[in-house]
Amino acid sequence: MSGVAHPSVAYGKTGILLVNLGTPNSPDAKGLRPYLKQFLSDRRVIETSPLIWQPILRGIILNTRPRKSARAYAKIWHTQTDESPLRYFTRVQAEKLKARLDDTLEVEWAMRYGAPSIADKLADLKARGCERISVIALYPQYSASTSASVYDEVFRALLDMRWQPAIRTAAPWHDLPAYITALAGSVRAHYKTLDWKPDILVASFHGLPQIYFDKGDPYHCHCAKTARLLREKLKLPDTKFKTTFQSRFGPTKWLEPYTDKTVEALARDGTKKIAVITPGFVSDCVETLEEINLELRETFIEAGGTHFTTVPCLNEADSAIGLLEKIAKREISGW
Repeated sequence: MSGVAHPSVAYGKTGILLVNLGTPNSPDAKGLRPYLKQFLSDRRVIETSPLIWQPILRGIILNTRPRKSARAYAKIWHTQTDESPLRYFTRVQAEKLKARLDDTLEVEWAMRYGAPSIADKLADLKARGCERISVIALYPQYSASTSASVYDEVFRALLDMRWQPAIRTAAPWHDLPAYITALAGSVRAHYKTLDWKPDILVASFHGLPQIYFDKGDPYHCHCAKTARLLREKLKLPDTKFKTTFQSRFGPTKWLEPYTDKTVEALARDGTKKIAVITPGFVSDCVETLEEINLELRETFIEAGGTHFTTVPCLNEADSAIGLLEKIAKREISGW
């Protein structure tokens, strides 16, 4: 319109947004309560009717679980940077990925639960001139409770944007050769640091309620394929490799076999030395550093095991950043 000053508009760039699960702001009950409330109120995570679930969540869980979770986070908190390991590694992954890419590409990171939020980072990328944004959920194996939840939140954020960028969501990458190669490399590198040899490698994935699988969630199948490809890459026989599922919550049946029960049985049956890898986690977090490296270690030793080790997640290793670079370039192809 003639005589109307046009607002300044940045344009011409493509953005990449890495999104991980989430993190509390502090390792105490005050920091955990809002995080857990947001996480456990997600209908993708808890499919039970809110009329049944919310009274349980608000009346029982949020009055007891924050203190327990805070104790777990306190054991593994990054005190130097005052952030959780998951936040630290996700932030560093984004920084290192940016350093590998063209200047016309903007890279940011967000958390599905907690801060920084997906909505804030999408708005930030748009303000910096990103007309196209590729959103990459940092879950190799697709599940409605993880990947779909991230992309739900992305599209909810778009509802409030007058000028929406073009959006792409990343396909699962549970069987991507670069991912399997990176996992196998992390196992070999870690084994070289040991002065003993594990009898069995346990691949522990985050659990999922059995009913979600029954309804058609592909997560179990993706985990099984990742595990098989990793075992084949390492040239391990079935007898030297186990696939399990951790982090059960509530009384319902979850995907089996359970990690803690499997490891306990291995020790009682005479297995003395094991290594555990957590392929579903790109970054070390409370589930790997506290639940596996501390709690599961104790379970194994108390049941008769003698040697226990956890293979670090890909974290900020060159192989991890190279993997993210391949995924990012695949996802923005044609843009």
